[in-house]
Amino acid sequence: MKSRPIYVEIPIQTDIDRLWKASQDPEQHEQWDLRFSSITYLPKKEQEPQLFSYQTKIGFGLEIEGWGKSVGSFHAEDGSRTSSLHFGTEQKISLIREGKGYWKYRPETEGRVTFLTQYDYSPRFGRIGRGIDHFLFRPLLGWGTALSFDVLKRWLEKGETPASQYLRFFSHWILALLFSFIWIYHGLIPKLLYKHPLEISMVEGSIPFSTDAAPGLVMVAGVCEIMFGLLWLGYRKRRRLFGLQMFFFPLLALSAVIADAGYLRHPFTPLTFNLALFTASVIGYILSEDVPTARHCKRKK
Repeated sequence: MKSRPIYVEIPIQTDIDRLWKASQDPEQHEQWDLRFSSITYLPKKEQEPQLFSYQTKIGFGLEIEGWGKSVGSFHAEDGSRTSSLHFGTEQKISLIREGKGYWKYRPETEGRVTFLTQYDYSPRFGRIGRGIDHFLFRPLLGWGTALSFDVLKRWLEKGETPASQYLRFFSHWILALLFSFIWIYHGLIPKLLYKHPLEISMVEGSIPFSTDAAPGLVMVAGVCEIMFGLLWLGYRKRRRLFGLQMFFFPLLALSAVIADAGYLRHPFTPLTFNLALFTASVIGYILSEDVPTARHCKRKK
């Protein structure tokens, strides 16, 4: 199978010298680029390319260390600049064996610069490695590159540090995944699979009509909760979901207490449970404003 090179492009409202430094200076580069944990320039000899080493933490105490070289840069008469790279690693745990690419800086009108990259590499582990790379690793690496470009854009345009942006981004996603799990779990396990008597009794205490309908209403509620949990995974405007929960969780707590005030004596009372979820929703609502995203980048030429 033939995989396309990774291509990412984004317009940035800045001057080209500032963008050049933010991407060429290793101390600045490693701050915004999600693909690298650290970048270190090696001593440069005259008339030879600039060599550097990089480290990438992949979790569980593991780290990939690789090499790279700036094989050349070109400043064109129209003001655009190009920087070419050659990179690779000898570590066997790395799917990437060796690759090449370039960065291009193209000045536009009104103080805007189009920043783009294209790179490709050869994967390890034969046909299996190529399959993993094509369907999983390469799309993930392209997404990480695009997210990093948007973080760089916000840093140069708004002055918000990459560290604070990534803190907000990952906090936002942790809360989104948490709420997705909570809604799906509470819709599937106690309502659909086990039809817990406590779920039925809470509905019986809340509805003003025949309690024979309670089991069916519990199943309907379970399906709705699962759908809402899945919505957390696919809906882009999650700030609206956080805001909806800020309104919804107090109502759930109130309805549970109205159904049976005895729930307030339970070890895991609906009052404290929903209060914790309400607080997490408020935090998520605050954090989810203007979150960095890979969607702001162009991914094809």
